[in-house]
Amino acid sequence: MARAAFLLLPLLAALCIAEPAVYYKEEFSDGDGWTQRWVESKHKSDYGKFKLSAGKFYGDSEKDKGLQTSQDARFYAMSSRFESFSNKDQTLVIQFSVKHEQNIDCGGGYVKLFPADLEQTEMHGESEYNIMFGPDICGPPTKKVHVIFQYKKKNLQINKDIRCKDDSFTHLYTLIVRPDNTYEVKIDNSKVESGSLEEDWDFLPPKKIKDPEAKKPDDWDERPKIDDPEDKKPEDWEKPEHIPDPDAVKPEDWDEEMDGEWEPPVIQNPDYKGEWKPRQIDNPDYKGKWIHPEMDNPEYTPDSTLYSYESFGVIGLDLWQVKSGTIFDNFLMTNDEKYAEEYGNETWGVTKEAEKKMKEQQDEEDRKKQEDEENKQKEEEPQEEEDDDEEEKEEEKEEEEEEDEETPQKDEL
Repeated sequence: MARAAFLLLPLLAALCIAEPAVYYKEEFSDGDGWTQRWVESKHKSDYGKFKLSAGKFYGDSEKDKGLQTSQDARFYAMSSRFESFSNKDQTLVIQFSVKHEQNIDCGGGYVKLFPADLEQTEMHGESEYNIMFGPDICGPPTKKVHVIFQYKKKNLQINKDIRCKDDSFTHLYTLIVRPDNTYEVKIDNSKVESGSLEEDWDFLPPKKIKDPEAKKPDDWDERPKIDDPEDKKPEDWEKPEHIPDPDAVKPEDWDEEMDGEWEPPVIQNPDYKGEWKPRQIDNPDYKGKWIHPEMDNPEYTPDSTLYSYESFGVIGLDLWQVKSGTIFDNFLMTNDEKYAEEYGNETWGVTKEAEKKMKEQQDEEDRKKQEDEENKQKEEEPQEEEDDDEEEKEEEKEEEEEEDEETPQKDEL
């Protein structure tokens, strides 16, 4: 009996393992059903329109369908609601895929997570959000991953530069926020950055500050080297830098009344030694670089809940794009890092290679088509030249005939 109980313990432990909490998942797998789950903001009348599409190239025509921006030079504002939750005392994972198949020149590819009290029809760029995460591209200088947290009514951007992907393929972006106030950013299920919330954002004032009462002593010497007081400049050191050329001869035709008094040209003095400087020796009074003493910052108060938000209830796409065509897909919010990684491999991971293959085939077809057009154009050029030559000959013949007609014949004379 004891042996049976012992054998059952691992099974019971396995059954007690908590299932991952999936707060939100969106794959756009039910045709037009997404239109009932996503709400377009009415804050402005000219927001760009999203459409459901897998794009011009894809790994699977159905699995790769997502929300695609469809109008150039537009703001976009659309959101989806889910059951409100708090990430207090648990990990939060935000994940989605982005495909800039248009080779985006300037525009966002990020998401915003809002509290549950957001009025979706009034969502706009100034609406208060909890977290903003994802790629942003605008010319060569800006190709970054935004990780912005709202803290005490301020939006705080990460102090590190995380470079985003800037090609035309689908990529998976993952943000992990843990209850120990650490984070991790992954692209294509590989870690690209991680660290401490307190260290990598300006949530809190610094723990230490320079002691305002401390001042560097007047006799503090920071010079590692000094002039040797025993070193004296040699008496024969002073030589002019330039001297008259001793080999110069006054020209025979030099007229002093007309040309003035003749002076030989100057040359570099071979004995010139430059500016004299005493040799350097170790400073016997050197104390090193003075470091300003620090003290505990009285304004610093630790906060173990930097990671935590009381309410998540809406995910939104609130962005600007100059050139449209970006596709958003495979949205996921969960408390389980492993589940998110597996989900990424089962969605983005399954179709990524086929997507690249289709794009390569299209590029090869376009290359061959362009090559054929260029060859055809080259073949037509000689024929056009021959046609031009024939036209010139015809014109010359007609001109000769006209001249013959106009010239009087001998019989006529």
